[in-house]
Amino acid sequence: MNSSSIVRKLRLCAASGLAMLLALPAAASAGAMVTGGLTSQPIGHYDFCKANPEECSIRPTDLAPAVMNDALWSKLTTITAKVNAAVKPMSDLEIYGKDEVWAYPDKGVGDCEDYVLEKRRELSRMGITLADLLITVVRKPDGEGHAVLTVRTDKGDYILDNLNDAVRPWEETGYRFLKRQAIDNTGRWVSIREGQPVLVGAVR
Repeated sequence: MNSSSIVRKLRLCAASGLAMLLALPAAASAGAMVTGGLTSQPIGHYDFCKANPEECSIRPTDLAPAVMNDALWSKLTTITAKVNAAVKPMSDLEIYGKDEVWAYPDKGVGDCEDYVLEKRRELSRMGITLADLLITVVRKPDGEGHAVLTVRTDKGDYILDNLNDAVRPWEETGYRFLKRQAIDNTGRWVSIREGQPVLVGAVR
């Protein structure tokens, strides 16, 4: 084999390797959150469950984290961009005249938890178990409360956020994580244990 053939093969290998790196998230192994015991249900979710009891009595049986691969990554990035673009940000006070109303943004407007509900609904329809799609309450660096969607995978926990079109490992969001839905019961919530490595740099 001559030197030019070797160079061509090396270039092909390098291109193939680069394509694989671009297909999956750069942080190929996000850590998994460590959760504690049962904790209080957010008031907005409590009211949502009263209005939609069938949504909050689901007990998934497949509790294994989703397998992170090209197909899953494509679903997460596509749904994040789609919902973030389709829903106009508007506060509950502006929409309903009161705070803490959790609802699907069927009219094209909503705040953070409404984006979460819609992403969760669409990803569930695509075959991802609700055990891996968890509504999560966080605190932003400026102290404001916020809701995001946690997606559990075998490569760690990833965050879908209406404030950012990028799907990021939870440790890279800059948020303080407080609580999230239990994996085995959509109507229950668990604490997220303190002492986790949570960044404190400003996001916006």
